[in-house]
Amino acid sequence: MKLNDKTAGGATTGSGAPAASDRNSLTLGADGPVLLHDVHFLEQMAHFNREKVIERQPHAKGSGAFGVFETTADVSRYTRAALFQPGAKTEMLARFSTVAGEQGSPDTWRDVRGFSLKFYTTEGNYDLVGNNTPVFFVRDPMKFPHFIRSQKRLPDSGLRDNHMQWDFWTHNPESAHQVTYLMGERGLPRNWRHMNGYGSHTYMWINAAGEKFWVKYHFHTRQGMAFFSNAEAAAMAGADADHHRRDLFEAIARGDFPSWQLSVQVMPYGDAKSYRFNPFDLTKTWSHKDYPLIPVGLMTLNRNPENFFAQIEQAAFSPGNTVPGIGLSPDKMLLGRAFAYNDAQRNRIGANFHQLPVNQPKVPVNTYMFDGPMAYHHSGAAPVYASNSGERPWSDATGPAPDGWEADGAMVRSAYTLHEEDDDFGQAGTLVRQVFNDAQRAALVDQVAGSLLGGVRSPVLERAFDYWKNVDADVGRRIEQKVREGRAGKPAEGMGEG
Repeated sequence: MKLNDKTAGGATTGSGAPAASDRNSLTLGADGPVLLHDVHFLEQMAHFNREKVIERQPHAKGSGAFGVFETTADVSRYTRAALFQPGAKTEMLARFSTVAGEQGSPDTWRDVRGFSLKFYTTEGNYDLVGNNTPVFFVRDPMKFPHFIRSQKRLPDSGLRDNHMQWDFWTHNPESAHQVTYLMGERGLPRNWRHMNGYGSHTYMWINAAGEKFWVKYHFHTRQGMAFFSNAEAAAMAGADADHHRRDLFEAIARGDFPSWQLSVQVMPYGDAKSYRFNPFDLTKTWSHKDYPLIPVGLMTLNRNPENFFAQIEQAAFSPGNTVPGIGLSPDKMLLGRAFAYNDAQRNRIGANFHQLPVNQPKVPVNTYMFDGPMAYHHSGAAPVYASNSGERPWSDATGPAPDGWEADGAMVRSAYTLHEEDDDFGQAGTLVRQVFNDAQRAALVDQVAGSLLGGVRSPVLERAFDYWKNVDADVGRRIEQKVREGRAGKPAEGMGEG
């Protein structure tokens, strides 16, 4: 077979043998049928049919980059985690995404943005899986699949539907805090570089002496926050559906490395029982007056992926991936996600997803998870069971868990026990009245009214009016007035993705 200079060396088959041609299939004569024994063609087509993995459910549309986290402050009194010791520098990966949109959806739809981080620490991988908002829509994981389906598509038409979204939200008033974020200007970040990120959940930190603390993570963009208007977002969706992906990639390519300052709120372990809000309720925040921000370090993204599929699409995150000095909490959503995320990856990219290069830790692994599809790493002939009489070590901790907490009572299916100031609408109202300014409140009214005008019917419509009046009486009144005027034939502003 003669090769010209351009094809010198040639391609190979998956088994490493020289490939005959990547341009011409094997046929019976120049005009004849393709032959079944053209193995290279069949292998190429069979692999092509399978080259896309199952997309994430949710957070399908996204991208990311690699970087470094440097701990610039001393928080060793709160945690012994190696990556948070003074001066530590840790390689990391960040993936940003939208929640509801599919792979091909526009980056600029109104939606919550995922903010997922993987730290390749000297003690194993630590994943911090959060969003660009400090709260979430629901507080019990049983509701999570129902919530996601309500934001996706109708079973008959296959279309997204405002009525379905509001039907779920108004049946679950705990969503009010997050919906207020979503319907405000923070629901349309201009790009990923100009948005904040949050761990959202409450986590546990444990110091070298075994003392425990509750923490919340805050990543504040050093580029400054910036947002799109509805009109700008709609125009960008048509002009460049991959605007956020492109913006991040091109910024890093030109050496404009985005960075975020990490701070934490730290709550003494014993405060959790008596704090005025349930500190483990994902729909709530902690007052910064009660627990001020404590600086930790700086996250900088400075390296683009070399291969999007291998390094971003196959990246797998789970909040269950912790390291010594960091633990979970009684947050029901966090505990549900600690199982669900890794299980989603097993379905999406296989039982051995943790062996893929982007997911591998930088430290030696000695796991008792064996075989399964696409197993690449193995332990030779070492025992595959514990305990054993060979030289393969196993773990055997006994006694109280250093990252555990106390719990007792009957097994129940129940909402959280309410704390003194717990309610569904209070913090959403505080956000509207004390954080938003007049212009932001007006934009909120326009956005919600536009969404409600987009096909929301009785009795959901009336529940939505009550929902917003419970958030803030004046804002709720203005929303109802605008919707009724719009339904009477007058124009309504603020139409956009709900």
